[in-house]
Amino acid sequence: MNSNPPTPPTQAPGVVIVTGGSRGIGHAISTLLARRGHGVAINYASTAAPAEELAHAITQAGGRALAIRADMAQPDEIRTLFDRAAELGTLTGLVNNAGITGTRVRIDEQTAQTLDTLFNINIRAPMLAAGEAVRRMSTRHGGSGGAIVNLSSVAARLGGLPGLVPYAATKAAIETFTRGLANEVAREGIRVNAVAPGLTATDMVPPETAKLAETVVPMGRVGHVDEIAQAVAFLLSPASSYMTGSVMTVSGGR
Repeated sequence: MNSNPPTPPTQAPGVVIVTGGSRGIGHAISTLLARRGHGVAINYASTAAPAEELAHAITQAGGRALAIRADMAQPDEIRTLFDRAAELGTLTGLVNNAGITGTRVRIDEQTAQTLDTLFNINIRAPMLAAGEAVRRMSTRHGGSGGAIVNLSSVAARLGGLPGLVPYAATKAAIETFTRGLANEVAREGIRVNAVAPGLTATDMVPPETAKLAETVVPMGRVGHVDEIAQAVAFLLSPASSYMTGSVMTVSGGR
């Protein structure tokens, strides 16, 4: 009997959709994936210039990239995003990065409308996008497999800063979704993992919040977007071929 373990699967860089891929963490993810040979579909919701500039920079450097407008709150536009991404080649990955913090007020001051917007962007959109990705990548549907990485937050386990409790709840939902979907499609060639950043220097984190890192983060500083991108790239790569249903925390120890 052959006692040698099976050879881990390998997969050449393909096409990855990065939602919210033109700013902050998304920009860093798109840039790193392009450097590693992936074709990158850079999604944006409204402001075209940053996404188009990034796509141009990638193509000028010899990579493959396409800036694609799609409001992730609109299911029809999510489908269009995936159809357009096919212009780059075969889809092998999805990074559900787009998200909002919502209105920063206490729960007794939240409105149904603001909560609907938050849930639509942070929960419903990643689920719908994952569904589109599965339909294209799953071996059950004739695909060759791939990987999905969802962006969570340490807020999912810490409960969030004051005024951001609903945001934290959406990220907890994403972690549950990650684990459940990973089990659902594990035998169809698709791995599903999540990255949970801590306090990271982006335009979503105001200076006074970033200052908190000096006291609440064991490493005494905020994270950099490139550090989050490295974790995402790892989970998309063959180096993580035996990982699915995992949440990788990148938070400086917080």
